[in-house]
Amino acid sequence: MGKRAFFGMVVLFLAAMFISGGISQAGDVKRMSKESLKNALSNPDVIVVDVRLPKDWDASELQIKGAVREDPSHVKDWMTKYPKDKTLVFYCA
Repeated sequence: MGKRAFFGMVVLFLAAMFISGGISQAGDVKRMSKESLKNALSNPDVIVVDVRLPKDWDASELQIKGAVREDPSHVKDWMTKYPKDKTLVFYCA
């Protein structure tokens, strides 16, 4: 699968959460286009978090460069390690 197809899949599942004093309510979650994500990848204030299930992560050969992998079933264990002044972008494609 090429990069274009991969980013197309990411767009289908991509959601951005803006952290400012706490986790946003579900209604406040913003979606991000693949073009916006491409532009954001070089921004040091953006952290891309891959939240695919472990079996999906292990089976995949593709990932967004610079993304960190976190287990979605253990959010309470890792959520506080990210600065609240950063923009977290979660994807699971």
